[in-house]
Amino acid sequence: MVKDYMPATAAVRFLKERSIHFRPHFFRYEEHGGTRAGAAGIGVPEHLVIKTLVMETDEGKPLLALMHGDYEVSTRQLARLLGTKSVSPCEERKAHRLTGYLFGGTSPFGTRTPLPVFVQKSILDLNTVYINGGKRGFAVEIAPGALRELPEVIAGEFAVPA
Repeated sequence: MVKDYMPATAAVRFLKERSIHFRPHFFRYEEHGGTRAGAAGIGVPEHLVIKTLVMETDEGKPLLALMHGDYEVSTRQLARLLGTKSVSPCEERKAHRLTGYLFGGTSPFGTRTPLPVFVQKSILDLNTVYINGGKRGFAVEIAPGALRELPEVIAGEFAVPA
């Protein structure tokens, strides 16, 4: 790989357009490897690797949920935070249509459709996080405060141990 190679993803364009400082990290993508494989590939604790999940309410309203790699989303707590009956993972084709990203490469930055972003509150307390850069096997290291540049960000408690 060329030393200065940078994927031309919508996420990278979003970050560059807003002058958000980030460091690129590449790792070998493993199908169903999740954040554990990403963390091992980058050489960081899984807690710092943030997964971007495309979810929808029982009324079909889509949203993004950002969670620590070593935790799961409590759909019950997230639904309560949203004031809706239930929340569930979005079907893969619909998620791709909304975000423009493939599963395993979903970034909260530069989504095709602007979506509300629900971030686990404790993520914002970290010094740095590693989040998908819009391509499988590619993460960007950013300050969590950069998440505030997303169109609609709501912080809350909806984590459960994995």
